[in-house]
Amino acid sequence: MLHYKTYELGKTHDWVIFVHGAGGSSAIWYKQIRQFKEHFNILLLDLRGHGKSKNVKRKLSRYSFHEVSKDVIEVLDHLKIKSAHFVGISLGTIVIQTLAELCPERIRSMILGGAVTKLNVRSQILIALGNMTKHIIPYMWLYRLFAWVIMPRKNHRKSRLLFVNEAKKLCQKEFKRWFKLTLNINPFLRNLREKELPIPTLYLMGEEDYMFLPTVEAIVERKRFSKLVLIRNSGHVCNVDQPEEFNRQSIKFIKENLIFRPAIV
Repeated sequence: MLHYKTYELGKTHDWVIFVHGAGGSSAIWYKQIRQFKEHFNILLLDLRGHGKSKNVKRKLSRYSFHEVSKDVIEVLDHLKIKSAHFVGISLGTIVIQTLAELCPERIRSMILGGAVTKLNVRSQILIALGNMTKHIIPYMWLYRLFAWVIMPRKNHRKSRLLFVNEAKKLCQKEFKRWFKLTLNINPFLRNLREKELPIPTLYLMGEEDYMFLPTVEAIVERKRFSKLVLIRNSGHVCNVDQPEEFNRQSIKFIKENLIFRPAIV
């Protein structure tokens, strides 16, 4: 089972589950915990191969977002959490959207920070180059390159360093498995984009997230249950770049949706 940590206020409070991105760990939510635990029960997870989830015993038939998402469901079942609000960042938002596809009844709302909904041409070229050289170049060189390309500005430095430092805890074998997930990911993401379940969804995007923001802006225009909030002076990892605004918008959105829950058809 995945490594997890909980902060509980009691049975009458809703659960909020945090899902980090590839190469990160639950440590990236350190600027959210204090404020969120004042209002909700909190569950922090380390995804397979990340943080302290080094020896997950559940074997995978194949490495896929569906299988990785089932690791999260296993923890929910273990803790008897029937439904919750989910907060994700970067590739963690893909895990959450996959969970919504697999078991929509368990998701009360989704907050997708730095949401990845499509890989643009630049990111596809980077991934293709990385795939060709992943057996030659040390994986941390590749990760530092990707971190710099996605978060290039001076005010993104803290986010960049945090993710690079967390990625150091990954072994090369695990990095290659997660890297492989990004190959040919666009058809999978297209399938997620084209569906809309009646789950309240907040896209929280840094206004400087040039790689992923344009697609999200186009998606939200067509979605009935989704809204987009831009965070100023922030890049891809907006929960670290501007934590106060990220927390304020997230907590407000969850509280607005504590009661609202349309039927899943």
